[in-house]
Amino acid sequence: MPLSHNQPFRVLNDAYGLVKGFYRMVLAERASDTVICILFRPEDPTHRRPGGRPIGIATKRPKQTPKKPLVGSLSKISYQLFQELLDNREIVPHSLELHSSYYTDLKQKKDQALFNKRCLTMQSFLDFEQLRESLLVQGNIGELVRKTMEKHQVSNSHVRQLWSILCTYGFTERSLRIRSDLCGAPGKKRLLSPNASRQKSGRKTSQQRLNKALYGVYGQSMQPGMNDDWESIIVAADKRIPVPKPSMPERYKQIISSDFATASTFDADGKIITVDLKKGDYPNYQQVKRVLTTRTTYIQKVLEKTSKGHFKRSLRGMSSKSWEGVSGPGLLYAIDSTIGDIYLRSSLNPAWIVGRPIVYIVVDVWSTAIVGFYVCLTGPSWSTAQVSLFNTAAPAQLLGHLWDYEMQPSLFPAPTLPYALQCDRGEYLSKRAKATGMQLSMNLSYAPPFRPDLKGVVEVMHRILKNTQYNFLPGAMDARRAEYDLRRSNPAEATMTVRHYMQYLYECFFRYNLTANRSHRLDAQMVSDNVYPSPAGLWRWGHAMGIGYRKVQAHAELTSTLLPVSDKGRVSRSGISFCGNDYRSEITDAEQWSTIARTSGHGWQIPVQYYPGSVSKIWTPNVTGNGLIDLDISDLARTSAAVTHDEMVDAFAYQRLRAADIEHENLVTSVLALKRMQAIKAESIEQTRIALDRAHGRQPSITEARAMEVALQNTQSVAEICGTRKIRSEADTYHLEMMEALFGEMNEGHPHEK
Repeated sequence: MPLSHNQPFRVLNDAYGLVKGFYRMVLAERASDTVICILFRPEDPTHRRPGGRPIGIATKRPKQTPKKPLVGSLSKISYQLFQELLDNREIVPHSLELHSSYYTDLKQKKDQALFNKRCLTMQSFLDFEQLRESLLVQGNIGELVRKTMEKHQVSNSHVRQLWSILCTYGFTERSLRIRSDLCGAPGKKRLLSPNASRQKSGRKTSQQRLNKALYGVYGQSMQPGMNDDWESIIVAADKRIPVPKPSMPERYKQIISSDFATASTFDADGKIITVDLKKGDYPNYQQVKRVLTTRTTYIQKVLEKTSKGHFKRSLRGMSSKSWEGVSGPGLLYAIDSTIGDIYLRSSLNPAWIVGRPIVYIVVDVWSTAIVGFYVCLTGPSWSTAQVSLFNTAAPAQLLGHLWDYEMQPSLFPAPTLPYALQCDRGEYLSKRAKATGMQLSMNLSYAPPFRPDLKGVVEVMHRILKNTQYNFLPGAMDARRAEYDLRRSNPAEATMTVRHYMQYLYECFFRYNLTANRSHRLDAQMVSDNVYPSPAGLWRWGHAMGIGYRKVQAHAELTSTLLPVSDKGRVSRSGISFCGNDYRSEITDAEQWSTIARTSGHGWQIPVQYYPGSVSKIWTPNVTGNGLIDLDISDLARTSAAVTHDEMVDAFAYQRLRAADIEHENLVTSVLALKRMQAIKAESIEQTRIALDRAHGRQPSITEARAMEVALQNTQSVAEICGTRKIRSEADTYHLEMMEALFGEMNEGHPHEK
């Protein structure tokens, strides 16, 4: 079947009067055995239609760009022959799309008025019935052209020109659009060659306008117009300036200095010196600015002002969502650490300031729910990240015991370990992270360094507030005080301990999981299922629909894999001790570990898993049973359960720092006491010598002398007796205090039995 009206096609070979090139179908009538088409783009550029000026002959105005030749000559062929060419693939149908400017609105009122006039003028040619009737009856468009000229008072050349446009771009009103952008419109380049006779375009300078007023002529401008050579030099010089580029005035100076101020000469001493620039030998600031700004797009201008990394992090368009590729809750967790915007105090002595904490947050990427967190004083590492994962999968009852806080879960079902974990690059590259992932069957991934925008929702939960991190240094109370005195903030206003801050954050995250607005995440099905628009609502709905991921593991496996381990635990005749604290359990009491250590004459070391955020509980393998043994801190321990291991180390290190001062004070006191003792001893020796020298005759025996001393004491008054009792009571109190100090030192040492 022949092509329809307005259909473009291509003739591959010359045949039956049709030459090779692109045609547009005008009319195809089977009844009259007629096909009328128009050649609008011949394949041979030298092809000329009958009549008209031959191509290549110069016009009277050589400075103007020659106009494109008009098209519109009708080519007639038999319907049967055209069908034969179409069947033999000598004619191939095509689809031609117009330029994007044809589909935009005209901004100038003048252009819109001309466009409306064109559409009104060519109304008869756009009406297929009128065009068909003219072609079948008259055999040409002459009658339509004449009627159009009379009706709209236009010239024959104007109608023929519009007919050529319709034949080229299609028989639609859109083809008649005004193309002001092709005729030197504003914003187009007007470059001048060095030898061009045309003057510089644009507004005349002040000096030229003054010359016009005084002498009647403008004259030549001192500053020549932009030419091709200057533009090439400017573009090449600007490419050598590294990104991010400086301000435009600085770029202009560098371009002129490097590529235009190149003239030099020899002075009287034979040295090479730079010749000063002459006005008119270089482009001015406005010309250079125009070249650099009109040749680049808006995105290129933005890229020139910043680095690629900053553009990707903060300026690039959002191409996807953070949960893209995550099918449901529990599948992918993101973990990240930051410095808490708060100062904390020590649980041992609230007068001590322990600094700003490190906060780990674990977020479920699909539901944006916070499934776990951890607060510590040491720097970010995989060891602390493991404790965060332990908090994520541990039972709420255990965390409540460790934090001494009644916890109300906000996520149902309770979170477990994920299928994949996205962490920082430093944590990912550690060997322990790889080993942990293999033990727990958990995949690890990380975002590139310095790309927080790729970490997803976890970066939104907390922003890095400081560029530098103040590391926790055990025992440095005085150094921290001196450091904080130099800061603008007031650490003296701090009131929370680590445990208080963990409880406070738990309530913050509890409220976030239940109240954060996630209406934008609900689709039509979720709305029909009455999903509550919060992270907890998304978490529950995802697991109810069966798209959630859960991997329940034994508590012993989580504890032994995620919590730090130490071999410093010891069983002795006094019980089980770790880091100076005593622990006990019903299992160890039943198996009488301390009795075995006492009767065997020696104790033994045991491996211990401990929770860094609390000294209240430790775990050790059950050698006679299954799993681990939970050991609770004893009531007689050296510290309370509210203290963290970091604070214990802090206090011990502080004590070690004071050891030299204590030893000095003890030495001074001992030396003074020794001197007084020596003086008393010397005085007693002297008094004894004098008494022996004075003694004559028989001396009483020891028994007689003791009896005489007792009789002398019995003759004392009641007041003297009462005073003696008071002295004895004070002596007993001092004795008890001394014994407690000695027992403390003995318990601290933990001597090993041999």
